Amino acid sequence: MSDDTSTATSRASHVAGQVKFLVCVDGSPPSKVAVHYACKRAKNTEGRVALLHVVQPADFRQWSGVEEMMREERRGEAEALLQDLAADVNGWAGIMPELMVREGRIGDEILSVIDEDRSIDLLCVGSNPAEGRGKLVSFLAGHLAGRLTIPLIIVPGTLSDEQIVNIT
Repeated sequence: MSDDTSTATSRASHVAGQVKFLVCVDGSPPSKVAVHYACKRAKNTEGRVALLHVVQPADFRQWSGVEEMMREERRGEAEALLQDLAADVNGWAGIMPELMVREGRIGDEILSVIDEDRSIDLLCVGSNPAEGRGKLVSFLAGHLAGRLTIPLIIVPGTLSDEQIVNIT
């Protein structure tokens, strides 16, 4: 049996249609649109939403005190962002999302979360069509696509609330 098959079959069993969305957020408008999309889909399917923000590590090895202070500041900002988005999730879907802050390389952290939580069914990210492929979408498409064990949904950040309602 190949690794892909064993990974797919080891995913947690779930009720058909009840999907858990992992949404990568960074505070940008496109990521908020991705959250809105995942919420509407989750609401319509009695699914769940998990929000992930990855804090990129800073390189201040020569000033360890500064590095620690910046790490704490970035973590505080990430937690505030997730709390704001949790309120939006509750308003859009009537559910409380799972909130995750991870520190490290974004691709590694996304894969780790997916590997650790077998109940995640879909990875959802927002993109800005006006800018072409953003950094996250480019990275996911170029480096992680072959390593992802779940579908990747790329949500155009220009979708209106009405469009989201119509497609979900």
